[in-house]
Amino acid sequence: MSFFKRIFSSEKKDPSFSEEAKQTLDKGLEKSKTNFFSKLTKAVAGKSKVDDEVLDNLEEILVASDVGVNTTLKIITRIENRVASDKYLGVEELNQILREEIAALLSETNSGEGTEFVIPIQTKPYVLMVVGVNGVGKTTTIGKLAYQFKKQGYNVVLGAADTFRAAAIDQLQIWADRVGVPIVRQDMGSDPASVAFDTLQSAVAQNADIVIIDTAGRLHNKINLMNELTKVKRVMQKVVGDAPHDVLLVLDGSTGQNAFEQAKQFTAATEVTCLAVTKLDGTAKGGVVIGISDQFKIPVKYIGVGEGIEDLQVFNKYEFVDSFFK
Repeated sequence: MSFFKRIFSSEKKDPSFSEEAKQTLDKGLEKSKTNFFSKLTKAVAGKSKVDDEVLDNLEEILVASDVGVNTTLKIITRIENRVASDKYLGVEELNQILREEIAALLSETNSGEGTEFVIPIQTKPYVLMVVGVNGVGKTTTIGKLAYQFKKQGYNVVLGAADTFRAAAIDQLQIWADRVGVPIVRQDMGSDPASVAFDTLQSAVAQNADIVIIDTAGRLHNKINLMNELTKVKRVMQKVVGDAPHDVLLVLDGSTGQNAFEQAKQFTAATEVTCLAVTKLDGTAKGGVVIGISDQFKIPVKYIGVGEGIEDLQVFNKYEFVDSFFK
């Protein structure tokens, strides 16, 4: 099935992406959709066709929705090409065209096609190191991931290597208790690498499937951050030779362009392999997912669309675009 047939088929696109998940996604993107389409309606008011003025207005709307300047320019160029080839393009078609072109842009990355919480490799234990500044929902994302993985039948161990804040350790402990998974922790101020080492040793002894390591979220000194994360990786590799298998960067979607800046900083400090964008339900800046996915060429793996334990979803670009433009 072609990309467009797949994304715009009236049939259910993937039975593993449940109706409940679709409804949660729709609800989580409601603020972003309402904000975007109210502005779009004003932009085309009194217009019958897509002209330069409509395109200028659309460009402003996309940038204001935190899609990002570079990604916005790509989308506008695509629509300009459509206008040039179709000669006459009515404004009533603009929504559909936007949907198609954004979907096509996201289709250029080989990510965002998952529907289930599965580990991507057969290595055991699969080690996931989680990075991100304080306040983005990092610890909550780890807790929700642990819940989802456990629900899939995996044995999960958490490591509280954000030892610079007692609150971070305590919060992760609360999630471990809530989900019912073991946690390895030390006192505040302990060496993060030591915690990571102990966590992996414990996971191997327990024959665990997945290890999720929380790390400190400090960006005030990129060199220190880089050195610390490099040390954590090096020490983990004494137990599991190719750890970590993924480095997940958690970004707060409600911060818009600040999320882009954090992504730049962390990708410079360490090798980030995947992203989680949180708090999309509380913001009108859902377009940030489109921009981040396009600009960084790092797969957006998870999105947070609510406060409930079930409201962390595997990012599926087909479902995301379908929901955003529904």
